[in-house]
Amino acid sequence: MDPLLYLGGLVVLFLLWIKVKGLDYVIVHQRWIFVCLFLLPLSVIFDVYYYLRAWLIFKMCSAPKQHDQRVRNIQRQVREWRKEGGKTHMCTGRPGWLTVSLRVGKYKKTNKNIMINMMDILEVDTQRQVVRVEPLVNMGQITALLNSLGWTLPVLPELDDLTVGGLVMGTGIESSSHIYGLFQHICVAFELVLADGSLVRCTEEENSDLFHAVPWSCGTLGFLVAAEIKIVPASLWVCLQYEPIRGLENICRRFSEASEDKNNTFVEGLQYSLDEAVIMTGTMTDTAEPDKINRIGLHYKPWFFKHVERYLTENKKAVEYIPLRHYYHRHTRSIFWELQLIPVHMNVCLQDIIPFGNHPVFRWLFGWMVPPKISLLKLTQGETIRQLYEQHHVVQDMLVPMKHIQTAIARFHQDIHVYPLWLCPFMLPPGRGMVHPKGEEAELYVDIGAYGEPGVKHFQAKASCRQLEQFVREVHGFQMLYADVYMERSEFWEMFDGTLYHRLRKELGCQDAFPEVYDKICKAARH
Repeated sequence: MDPLLYLGGLVVLFLLWIKVKGLDYVIVHQRWIFVCLFLLPLSVIFDVYYYLRAWLIFKMCSAPKQHDQRVRNIQRQVREWRKEGGKTHMCTGRPGWLTVSLRVGKYKKTNKNIMINMMDILEVDTQRQVVRVEPLVNMGQITALLNSLGWTLPVLPELDDLTVGGLVMGTGIESSSHIYGLFQHICVAFELVLADGSLVRCTEEENSDLFHAVPWSCGTLGFLVAAEIKIVPASLWVCLQYEPIRGLENICRRFSEASEDKNNTFVEGLQYSLDEAVIMTGTMTDTAEPDKINRIGLHYKPWFFKHVERYLTENKKAVEYIPLRHYYHRHTRSIFWELQLIPVHMNVCLQDIIPFGNHPVFRWLFGWMVPPKISLLKLTQGETIRQLYEQHHVVQDMLVPMKHIQTAIARFHQDIHVYPLWLCPFMLPPGRGMVHPKGEEAELYVDIGAYGEPGVKHFQAKASCRQLEQFVREVHGFQMLYADVYMERSEFWEMFDGTLYHRLRKELGCQDAFPEVYDKICKAARH
């Protein structure tokens, strides 16, 4: 039979099957078919288009001229909103499904959408050691350019599609954060269009209060149109050491020691059970031992968290040399471990996004197409899957002082029982914004990331997450705001310092222009 005729017959049968079963049934129970046939190819097309576009614009040096025009367009939209009476709050016009966060913001439908199409790298200044970028520039775009020039960001969050705007207005972290702090702490300047349509630049010295208030404000003080970020020289390789540890007390002690050692450029932990983890420490280097090179970013390589688990299973230490960019995006292909099996309680099973995604045959043949873009997964998930994720799935990052790490991990185990857990240390300096230590000195914190299906019986999303939120408040920790937040307003402002934020909202006329950050992201306010 002619191959095209055979393929056409399969497509017809597939469409008939969808018609009989219903699209909703197929997307919930056999989602991998939809993902493999449609979302993976679309994701590749998106990536190729945006990569070529970014390369051409940077080579032609056209981004700065276009940037000024785009800023004026945003100012025009804001001034038109004011002329119309400013009847509703403003927000960016970027559709909610395009964001990496699993949350779908309903405010987009009721607020005035200001279109901000700004996705270019504007300048790499090696003399000042800064890169100036627009807010929709993502981490994959930055590493592709900077690493080719011999530079990198001191803090470069893992997933390719994370944008500078999201990391500034929210937050970002990487395994180098025990030295450099959060993503906000490597930023040296922000440029914003304010509620009156004016353009301001803020730094540590110029408009200092606004500079400190912008991080974690989620776009409720103004529209970010550019950011200047520190860059540092890049090496070719990361020398990564894997150390399996057993026993919770031993895990916490070793992780704390590694995090306090500034000779380690990178520190990360993957915890596979309450008493089992692999601690990884890395340094940048320009030389590598040939027999220990592992290019983990190649499409046919095992997913990174599975590769790491092998050292725990075999109970052996190891050293590998990994290309720098491969290391930075080590969790991208598997979206940490979100592409693995997600069985859900009830009579409905939310199956793997790609059940055989880590199988060697699939990796060799189609691994170059992975991962499907999170934005496309969100766009096509449907209400049934969204509710299943909300009620039977956890995606949370809690930032707690390192001195409470053992208690915190035990609470995660008790309240949600999700594994693996991602452990990432960071230094939190004193400051005036929404997030800073309780005292006047810098303090070492740890980000505990839980992504997956809870293993506790009778899990209830709201009750269980509120228990965790209460614990985090008690130890003066913080919850990342990209995730579902169940706190009441008073609890939220107990966790975060709103002193400077609220004063600036009043001074800059933000109260009628932008929703308060709590109203924008917290479930108690949105439902």
